[in-house]
Amino acid sequence: MFKFPSSEWADEFKKVMDGSTAYRAAGKDWTHGAVALVVKADPAIGLPDDVGLLLDLDRGVCRSAKMVPRAEAEQAPFCISGEYSRWKSVIRKELDPIKGMMQKKLELKGQMTIIVKYVNASKELVECATRVPTQFLDEK
Repeated sequence: MFKFPSSEWADEFKKVMDGSTAYRAAGKDWTHGAVALVVKADPAIGLPDDVGLLLDLDRGVCRSAKMVPRAEAEQAPFCISGEYSRWKSVIRKELDPIKGMMQKKLELKGQMTIIVKYVNASKELVECATRVPTQFLDEK
């Protein structure tokens, strides 16, 4: 089990993406740069500061996945941020990230029109996330 969010979780997520032919196919035309996922601080569950998961994505390949401070995550061309509970819902496939952005449950910095064009790649990224054995911080 990998704690979410953590460097170990990010490493495993990258491994799952690397092994996903479905993600490779869905993201093959993605040339728009890195995507950062920011989890907002929640001291009650042991997350004292906002943290970012920076995904260097290019043409269906994840070149790197690493945990970074929020300030670094915000430098990515696309930065999606949300409460811990929202990301947990995304990983559990209870919340579609595109719908979440449209409903303002997740905040996007970047062009929504580009994100929407890659809805299938987004779905495959979520599929990959669901395959990471995840230990959520609020579940002991």
